[in-house]
Amino acid sequence: MANGVNKLILVGNLGRDPEVRYSQGGMAVCTLSVAVSERKKDGDEWKEHTEWFRVKCFGKTAENAAQYLAKGRQVYIEGKGRHDKYTDKEGVERRTFEVVADNVVFLSSGGGEGRAPVAGSVSGGNGGPPPAAAKGGKDDGFYDDDLPFISDAGIF
Repeated sequence: MANGVNKLILVGNLGRDPEVRYSQGGMAVCTLSVAVSERKKDGDEWKEHTEWFRVKCFGKTAENAAQYLAKGRQVYIEGKGRHDKYTDKEGVERRTFEVVADNVVFLSSGGGEGRAPVAGSVSGGNGGPPPAAAKGGKDDGFYDDDLPFISDAGIF
């Protein structure tokens, strides 16, 4: 059987501020609630449909997301989809779907006073702008030199 590919790319807005917790081992785990909206024509009128995604990120990416992202921010996320099962307080088995983020990039300056006002990566791993922005377009909105935690050597 051939290997498959599990890769999701989302561009949406945070529906609430990031929630960060720490594992027993001290690793940061951040949960983001991301709304992805699309408009579709239905007869003579346009209707908007919004899908909500629960996104989790870990380690340095989680710490940076909690520090620099806020409700209303537009984000670009690359990750993997994962189904999970759990039993709720009433003993009912529930299923969930979440995205485990490999790369999180904030795209807008909305929300959160005192937060970084420009776009940039919050990933702890192989961060950087999404592929379209990496092409170096004249007005791509990415100003790495304005972000103190990003350098050519990596993200700090």
